[in-house]
Amino acid sequence: MLLLGIDLGSSSVKASVIDGESGHCLATSFSPVDEMKIIALKPGWAEQDTEIWWSNLKIAIANCTHKLGKNKDNIGAIGISYQMHGLVTVDKENKVLRNSIIWCDSRAVGYGEKAMNALGKEYCLSHLLNSPGNFTASKLAWVKENEPGLYARINKIMLPGDYIGLRLTGELATTYTGMSEGIFWDFLENNVSANLLKYFNFDRKLLPAAAPSFSVSGQLLKSVADELGLPEGIPVSYKAGDQPNNALSLNVLNPGEVAATAGTSGVIYGVTDKKKYDSLSRVNTFLHVNHNQAKTSLGVLLCINGTGILNSWLRRNTGSLSYDEMNNMAEKVAPGSEGLRILPFGNGAERMLGNKETGARIDGLNFNTHSKAHMFRAAQEGIAFSFRYGLDIMKEVGIDFKIIRAGEANMFLSKVFREVLSCITGTVIHLYNTDGSIGAARGAGIGCGYYKSEKEAFNGLVAVGITEPDNSQIKEYEKAYSEWKELVTDL
Repeated sequence: MLLLGIDLGSSSVKASVIDGESGHCLATSFSPVDEMKIIALKPGWAEQDTEIWWSNLKIAIANCTHKLGKNKDNIGAIGISYQMHGLVTVDKENKVLRNSIIWCDSRAVGYGEKAMNALGKEYCLSHLLNSPGNFTASKLAWVKENEPGLYARINKIMLPGDYIGLRLTGELATTYTGMSEGIFWDFLENNVSANLLKYFNFDRKLLPAAAPSFSVSGQLLKSVADELGLPEGIPVSYKAGDQPNNALSLNVLNPGEVAATAGTSGVIYGVTDKKKYDSLSRVNTFLHVNHNQAKTSLGVLLCINGTGILNSWLRRNTGSLSYDEMNNMAEKVAPGSEGLRILPFGNGAERMLGNKETGARIDGLNFNTHSKAHMFRAAQEGIAFSFRYGLDIMKEVGIDFKIIRAGEANMFLSKVFREVLSCITGTVIHLYNTDGSIGAARGAGIGCGYYKSEKEAFNGLVAVGITEPDNSQIKEYEKAYSEWKELVTDL
């Protein structure tokens, strides 16, 4: 059986088809080549037309099926990964009522803050394991107050991935992890939060029925199958937000396992079976993709805004070097960067720093000692140190990590970054050649029952690189981290 994975991002839609037995990727494509348009009618707003999702999904799938030829008829299940926390609204005919308010839209921050104050900080953190913040529930509250006529016409709300599922199958459905992602879930009651709905005066009927992430939510409609050039009746058997799905793609499913990404921003996503929360609300907790009534599986997410964006800033402002050239230059500088320290927090307010917008910092710069190479290394060390700082927070909420798993991309392509992160955390880093669309395809295989177990789904997943702590360097990195942390403390 072949398995199709769809990854709906905010910049593009990616599709991949894997061979279920071997796990090998047979075809992959993304669309558009340039980024999808984000509509910003006011500062801090971010919306997308759901039709651009669908049109680019069709292009990505068409490119895959063209590569597959007649073999496309062997596609037996579809999985969906999607940009988290967005809001899609539809009427009784399932017609979209407005552009989707997507994850990076900040208009609803005040609504989340008011909910936190009204419901009580202790209640929100102990029951919701989060602040209502700027998540889907708060976005809906904004629509309710500012677009009352439109709100009155809403039949159902959903997340971006639920909308793609609706277009594919005609069925309205969400997942338990999706409910928690929207901050609708009460972790102590193990159900939708009645208190949250009551506070916002939301009708429970606005929410679609929920099911496990690994489950069949519908079958591919004939009209859609004809449009996509696929067989009718293929089950859609998996849905998850991009960060839980990224963890799945890396086989991060058990307590103590951690997935990390380091693109423009950095994300640490760890799995725990403990319902603990951070009193300072520096992390978010969601139901993980393999959570069920018999097994508590939670995903704790920490976002670091300023990571790879620092590296890209240095590249733009120091000449025409490639990232490979920058990495090679950084390798020639000794650990510790001869006292040069960089704080990478120049990409907006950092939640793990208490929502402070501190700006980046360069400390200890010596015009007679330091060169571009020192800057490159100090930046990568500073980014790795920010991951260590975040992982220490996650330890406080029950993430006892032993291994860090990551895709072979972005900052993890740098030997220096991997070495520093491994040494400063004392963990082994495993790199894999996988991505969100391939993860969604594996999830589809689990959800439709093709794989007899979660373990079987990852038989073809092999590490393409392993980095272990270098004991000879740990002392130097610990010293550098201690000095770096003192700078953070003074912010």
